[in-house]
Amino acid sequence: MSPDKLFALLSRTMTTMGWLVMVGLQLPIDSTNAQEKAPMKIETSDFGVTTDGQKVSLYTLTNSAGNVVQLTNYGAIITKVEVPDRSGKKANVMLGFPNLAGYLERHPYFGATVGRYANRIAGGKFQIDGKTYTLVTNNGPNHLHGGTVGFDMKVWQAETKQTADALVVVFRTESADGEEGYPGRLQVMAEYTWTNANELTFAFTATTDKPTVVNLTNHGYWNLAGAGQGNVLGTQLQLFCDRYLSVDDTLIPTGQLANVEGTPLDFRQPRTIGERIEMLPQTKGYDHCLVVNGAASTLRPAAKAVEPLSGRVMEVFTTQPGMQLYTGNHLSGAASAGGFKQHEGFCLETQHFPDSPNKPEFPTSLLRPGEKYY
Repeated sequence: MSPDKLFALLSRTMTTMGWLVMVGLQLPIDSTNAQEKAPMKIETSDFGVTTDGQKVSLYTLTNSAGNVVQLTNYGAIITKVEVPDRSGKKANVMLGFPNLAGYLERHPYFGATVGRYANRIAGGKFQIDGKTYTLVTNNGPNHLHGGTVGFDMKVWQAETKQTADALVVVFRTESADGEEGYPGRLQVMAEYTWTNANELTFAFTATTDKPTVVNLTNHGYWNLAGAGQGNVLGTQLQLFCDRYLSVDDTLIPTGQLANVEGTPLDFRQPRTIGERIEMLPQTKGYDHCLVVNGAASTLRPAAKAVEPLSGRVMEVFTTQPGMQLYTGNHLSGAASAGGFKQHEGFCLETQHFPDSPNKPEFPTSLLRPGEKYY
């Protein structure tokens, strides 16, 4: 199968450069902006120590264009994505913290690999083969993003690899049987690849020794103008999604897949994020799961974001059935939020549908021994 999630971060002059975007990107370079290739490299450095004494590392991936992705094995987190604007000026477009201390506190899942189950499970309960499992409830009455100590708070094992045109960090961790209430010992791998074509690929795999449920994603907050450069309401967004999941007052899906037509969730044609955001006062912005058009398990387009002032363009492809659009509605500006304020970042979290373990009509998130989650 193809990778779970592919971000093509494209810095271009929107009026003069014709860039073809597809899987296996080839990016023609305008002769006026052509640059000499820089040496590809992966650098490993110390990023601090956890409260229980575990050493944490930072991995800096620099591609041949000199563009940078940084990751840490704490939470398998992306801490930085640095790419140029239309004039060649580079900026970090990923919200995060400058050091480990910010990530050690309860933060908004900045750049984190989220699991064992991303998004919400109603009442923190589900059944497998007639047996009920009870999870931690950490989002009102519901379970969210793996519980109190999810994958975003683990120190993962890491190894690096380099090919002719890509830089790779492979993170591995284990979730014990019963951790946060989940059954089964889960072996997890999160592989992040940064290519010379400015493609950032996320590929997640998992195996279990007991029937369990799994839903992994990356919770990156993007601001294509640059992190800290104001809100994202002027970013133009197009979503290749004709339907969305109707939810109750606690954001648990009702089971209905509704048509986006006539709703603020209709991004089938490009619209700015802020155009209709005030029509969603209950959630203070977008916090909705949409159904990605096309067959799940095949890599297909899910979203395209354009920041008109900088000229940066991001395209998202996924094999997953759904994608959560979140617009940083609860970013407070406090230190625990990295100083970022409401709507200063947006998330496009490709994933299984929320509460799938309790919705047999949804694509299954059940994983049994001998099977492989991908």
